[in-house]
Amino acid sequence: MFKPDLTRADVTPEAVWMNRRQLIAALGAGSVAGASAPFAARAQEALEPHTWEQITNYNNFYEFGTRKDDPARNAQDMVTDPWTVTVDGLVDNPGAYSLAELIGDIPTEERIYRFRCVEAWSMVIPWNGFELNKLLAKVGVQDGARHVAFETAVLPDVMEGVNTPILDWPYREGLRLDEAMHPLTIMATGIYGRPIPNQNGAPMRLVVPWKYGFKSIKSIVRISLVAEEPFATWNQSQPNEYGYYANVNPNVDHPRWSQASERVIGGGLFARRQDTLMFNGYEDQVASLYEGMDLTVQF
Repeated sequence: MFKPDLTRADVTPEAVWMNRRQLIAALGAGSVAGASAPFAARAQEALEPHTWEQITNYNNFYEFGTRKDDPARNAQDMVTDPWTVTVDGLVDNPGAYSLAELIGDIPTEERIYRFRCVEAWSMVIPWNGFELNKLLAKVGVQDGARHVAFETAVLPDVMEGVNTPILDWPYREGLRLDEAMHPLTIMATGIYGRPIPNQNGAPMRLVVPWKYGFKSIKSIVRISLVAEEPFATWNQSQPNEYGYYANVNPNVDHPRWSQASERVIGGGLFARRQDTLMFNGYEDQVASLYEGMDLTVQF
C-alpha cells in the first residue's frame, strides 16, 4: 500500500483555498487520490509549507520572461482550451489529439512531490495528474522506442520570450523510456486540486521528481517516441552545465554553484538551507535505473 512521500503537514493547508469540509468531500469523491499510487520515497524531513501563491508566483518559464515573477504576469493571455497534442514517432496510434481526447479517460490523483530546481532552490508541491506510463500505454509504444521526446508550445503573440534568442525554441526535453515509464513520472494537470495555472505549465506538463526542474517541461504540444536520445534544450545549449539526465545529485556541482544544499522557497531574507538528497529523496525508487552509470559523467 502506498504511503505518501510527504504529508499535508509538509504543504500549505488546503484551507488556503478549500475548507476542511470541502477537502474531506473531495477525498470521499476520489478526486484527490494520493494513496492509490504504488511508489513514493520515505519522507526524509519536514519541509517548510508552500502556498498556492508561492508555487504560482515563483517560476522559470522563459517563454514568458526571465524573472521569477514574469510568468505569473505575462502568461495569463495564453489560451489553453482548446489544446492539441501531437503524438508521433514509434507509436501505434499517432495523431493530433485534443487534450480531452488524449487524456480525458485517464483518472487523476494527487502526488505530493519535492521539486528541486537546478538553481539550488526547492519547494514541495501537491500536483494532480496521472502516471505518464498510462498515456504511453494508450498510444501504444512500439518495440524500437528507447526515448520519449517532448515539445513546448511556441505562441509568439503571447510568449514574448520566443521572439528572443535566449534559447533555441521551441523548448524541448526528453526522457529515456524506462524513466518515462516509471510510476513516479507523472503528467500534471493541476495543483492543489485546481487546474494548473498557465505560469506553471497549463494545461499539461511533465513532472519527474528526482530530476532538476528544467526536465519537467511545461505546456506540452508534442510527444514523440524515438529510438535515439532526443534534443534537450538546456543540455544542447550549455552541455557543460546541464546534463541530459539532470538527476538531482548533491555530489555533482553546477559549474557556477554547489548542489550540496538548497534554498527552501518562502524563507525571505533569512531563507533556510537544507541538505540536498540524492535523487531528490527518491533514491530507493529510482537508483536502479542508473546501475553501472557514472553519474559524475552522465549527469
